[in-house]
Amino acid sequence: MKHNSIHWFRKGLRIHDNPALLAAMKDCAELHPIFILDPWFPRNMRVSVNRWRFLIESLKDLDNNLRKINSRLFVVRGKPAEVFPVLFKKWKVTRLTFELDTEPYSKQRDVEVEKLAAAHNVQVIQKVSNTLYDVDRIIAENNGKPPLTYVRLQTVLASLGPPKRPAPSPTLENMKDCCSPWKASYDERYGIPTLEELGQDAGKLGPHLYPGGETEALSRLDCYMKRTTWVCNFKKPDTEPNSLTPSTTVLSPYMKFGCLSARTFWWRLAEIYQGKKHSDPPVSLHGQLLWREFFYTAGAGIPNFNKMEGNSVCVQVDWTENKEHLQAWSEGRTGYPFIDAIMTQLRTEGWIHHLARHAVACFLTRGDLWISWEEGQKVFEELLLDADWSLNAGNWQWLSASAFFHQFFRVYSPVAFGKKTDKNGEYIKKYLPFLKKFPAEYIYEPWKSPRSLQEKAGCIIGKDYPKPIVVHEVVSKQNIQKMKAAYAKRSAATEERGESTSKKGAKRKAGKSVVDFLVKKTAKKT
Repeated sequence: MKHNSIHWFRKGLRIHDNPALLAAMKDCAELHPIFILDPWFPRNMRVSVNRWRFLIESLKDLDNNLRKINSRLFVVRGKPAEVFPVLFKKWKVTRLTFELDTEPYSKQRDVEVEKLAAAHNVQVIQKVSNTLYDVDRIIAENNGKPPLTYVRLQTVLASLGPPKRPAPSPTLENMKDCCSPWKASYDERYGIPTLEELGQDAGKLGPHLYPGGETEALSRLDCYMKRTTWVCNFKKPDTEPNSLTPSTTVLSPYMKFGCLSARTFWWRLAEIYQGKKHSDPPVSLHGQLLWREFFYTAGAGIPNFNKMEGNSVCVQVDWTENKEHLQAWSEGRTGYPFIDAIMTQLRTEGWIHHLARHAVACFLTRGDLWISWEEGQKVFEELLLDADWSLNAGNWQWLSASAFFHQFFRVYSPVAFGKKTDKNGEYIKKYLPFLKKFPAEYIYEPWKSPRSLQEKAGCIIGKDYPKPIVVHEVVSKQNIQKMKAAYAKRSAATEERGESTSKKGAKRKAGKSVVDFLVKKTAKKT
């Protein structure tokens, strides 16, 4: 029996390592590869124009790659639950394929679509290819719970063996007995959207540093894989957060949209590592892919993962609401040049180094402003090209010391941290050019400079650039004590639930004395 298939592209905007697409092509008479554009999203979701551009370019490239194998991309406007019944009838569909998605919203949506498919006698095939492993299998192997430490994840994965090899890319051979019917009228009905259709202002676009699409993703991968020594020696913590050009691969946006397969990346690295001395997880490039897997698994297995309340792994903290401080942080107006330069790069370019993310996230939450990580999560969700639900939520919990990472007494200095790798402040001068005439002595702390120097530099602090909105040396010490209290409250609540024995209580007291010592020791260095 020949099938009329729909392959539904969502995150996996590529034809390489796409087993669900290959399944759609098998014994197929007519193939309709679709991307569903719900008009609700551009009207109601806060997504930067930079990320919309990346999506449009990725869709154009996907259409071009499908054309090379005698197919096309159909961009369908509407809500999945409304468009599928229409398409099933119109195209006489007998099979629907798509890549498995693990996020709560996506799982709920897909269950609804499966019910619609069953009602129309349409076979549904889902394939794992967004992650290295089936995250449900990881959770099952870990006694039904997601691993909460990186080491535990590694232990579970060791029992599963290496990830599957990527599926082969489809060719003309796969489509030899199959067609994707395209009419002239489809150019307008199913064509790639423009920024104007999405209600976006092209005048607000930042520099075009990271073009979207599978072709660009594979080209960038090839470029980095040729640097075998760099690949083998790569250690993420040793890369610079404030280098003038990225010190990492910046492949994360391509993985977020699925333009690059994680399994393809993994096995290309494995080939390079073979027989050579190389860095290991968690700091290696393989290690970065496992971090992605860690947060995807946590996001799939922990209810309310992107919220503080109702999240079983998250410390409950009495964060404050301060809209003025939140806005100043978001817009790069905190008065701390290192923090403001990072947020300016994020807003204009859509990407910042992971250590830069550490610095601004710590500053917003437990370090200085004491504002909830959920608020920071929203800003990153809007501005980052690589904003990925699970990774965004997981990293914000980590950096606010709410989950996974608990050394809340280790606080990033908004002054000293940047100086480690950029003592002259060249990064600050690039993104905050109005400070470029300040000498290295004052570039991180311009408020300490003499008035005469400010006048000479053409930037008066408090007028042309704000004074610091908080005094880091003061608030960071206060915030460490607040975090200490939140942890003590969590520990007490655990004991009240009868989950702690006297032996555990003794350990907690011993642990508390260690924390007290480290808090005092760290406070002196802050």
